[in-house]
Formats: sequence, C-alpha cells, structure tokens
Amino acid sequence: MKLKPLTIDGLTARIPIIQGGMGKGVSMSSLASAVANAGGVGVISAAQVGFREPDFESDNDAANLRGLRKEIQKAKSMSPDGILGVNIMTATNNYAEQVRVCVEEKVNLIISGAGLPTNLPEMVKNSVTKIAPIVSSAKGARVITRLWTKKYNYLPDLVVVEGPKAGGHLGFSPEVLSKPVLPSLKDIVSGVIEILKPFEEAFGKKIPVVAAGGIYTGKEIAEFIKLGASGVQMATRFVATDECDAHRNFKEAYVNANEDEIKIVVSPLGMPGRALYNKHVKTVEESGRKIKKCFRCLKACNPATAPYCITEALVKAVEGDVEDGLVFIGSEGCKVDKIIPVQELMDELVTEAEANL
Repeated sequence: MKLKPLTIDGLTARIPIIQGGMGKGVSMSSLASAVANAGGVGVISAAQVGFREPDFESDNDAANLRGLRKEIQKAKSMSPDGILGVNIMTATNNYAEQVRVCVEEKVNLIISGAGLPTNLPEMVKNSVTKIAPIVSSAKGARVITRLWTKKYNYLPDLVVVEGPKAGGHLGFSPEVLSKPVLPSLKDIVSGVIEILKPFEEAFGKKIPVVAAGGIYTGKEIAEFIKLGASGVQMATRFVATDECDAHRNFKEAYVNANEDEIKIVVSPLGMPGRALYNKHVKTVEESGRKIKKCFRCLKACNPATAPYCITEALVKAVEGDVEDGLVFIGSEGCKVDKIIPVQELMDELVTEAEANL
C-alpha cells in the first residue's frame, strides 16, 4: 500500500516525513532543501543559526536573524518547489523576531516547541505561513488548541507529538525519564488524536497529527500511520546524511555511537535532554564549567548559575569538536551505521513503510 501524502491546510508533501529541526547548525539549508526535494518537509532550525556570521558574538540577535534569513533564502533557491519549514523554540529571547523573518520570507511552516507557542497565530496573521505546536501529551494538545481557537479562532495546521525518546531537550520530567519503562509514544499519539476530534468537528477541518521521537524505521512509520497519524517527524536518521549541515566528525559520532553512550543529561536550563555521554558531559558532571561569554539565547538561562554555555557547547560539536562539545542524539542513534545521501534514506524509509502498510 502506498504512503498517503501529508496535507497541511492546502500544502501537500508527497512523502509524510518531516525532517526534525536540529539546532546550532545541524539542520540548515543543505539538509532541509535535500529533504524537501525528496518529497518530505525539510526543516531549518532557527536556534543560533547565525553562528557563522562575523558579528555572532558582538551582536548575537542581529547575526541570528540575518543568518536565518540567509538560510531560508538558500533553501528556497535549492528547493523552489519543496515544502520548507523552520523550527523555532518559544524559549528563545528573540522568538517574535525569528517568526517575523519566517513570515517575511514566506516560509511554508513554523514548528514551535520548548514551551507552548501561545500567541503564534497572531504573529503569522494574514500570512501564507502555516503553524504547528510541538506537544508531549494529550493535555498539552488540548491546552494549546483550546487557547488558539478561543483567542484567535485558529486551529493548528498540524500538531507534532514528541515522545520521550527524542534527542535534545525533552518535554518530560527527569523523574519520568529515569523510569525503566518510558511513556509509550503510540499511547500519547492516540490520546492526542482523540483530544483533537471535537475541535476538528467544530471547525470542519482535519488537524494532521505527526508522531516524533525515537522513530527509526519504515516499519515504525507504517505503525504510526495505521494508528491514525498523518505522518512522522524524524531527526536522528537525517544526521548521518551527506547533505546534513554538520561537520563530518559530528556525523561519524552518530555512526560510532554505542547504546550505553546515549544518556539523559541536564542542560544549563536544568532541563533534561538526550545526548552522547562524552568528555564535555563528564567534565560538567565532575567539576562544572564557568561561562566565559553569555549569548542570552534562552529566556530561562541564568549565566550566574549555569554550569556551561549551551550555545558554545553545541557550536563546538557541530563544527567538529565532538568531545568538548555537546552532541544531542535520539535514543535510536546507536543504530546508525553509515552516512548516505538523503534521497537514498528517503527511498529506504518509503519502501519499508509501504511494505508494512
């Protein structure tokens, strides 16, 4: 059985796979455009996207907004007919300005997490840009959908449901993540689908639900489609591709990763995240580090108490220093065994998914 396209309020991606946004330069124009050209939804991460700009340290906000605009324009030039999105964390200090750049550049889709994007509908008003919140529970889906419909008469164009096996910052408490059995993504997705049904009926509009976090194979894609999801979001699988924007060392760190090297760590925000347990993480745990330069990238970060600068650590990693940098990775990252072109990966996932539908 053929995979059905992913339809997002008039936008149609031939393949129902969204490439997850990966911050500090992992998913930029090269990766996003390649995924879009292959029929999926390519996503640029807005997180500190201007790290290669000359004034990144002296004028961080301006550098990031300029860098974001450049990456969007590059991606659109490389994939003029593809569907392109931008992942923006609500926790960033210049959230509104990043959204404005996306609207001005007519980005197809904004995906927003790291908190609930409560006023996002107002920010994209009268634009062509579609919007999707990231939630980790049926409760979260109900809260944001009820708020958007009541305050703005706006139904989410898509909802991304991210489970506890994702890489990077996670929307679950350390207590939940420390349990031997993690919450089931399938159960969470099913709950979100049920929660959204009354809103769909009231508005006469379908809300596509996309499953994310720890999905690795085409067989798993098929399982979520059968469950009622409209598609999946995958990030880890796209790191080990030729087109991924990260340094070769970063990609090879995924290829060489063992299961016991992927652990839950605590970020400078005090939030749990999943990363490689490397020299950087060990050093922070043993003795801590002091911030030399604060980029004021995240609202909740306090440089006086933070053990290290997350921007500095992530930039180091994406530029190739995978021992002294922070390498976020999903729970299934240890299964990556080679670096391949995006098109080959997409073909593999589609073939396996359709064989299991």
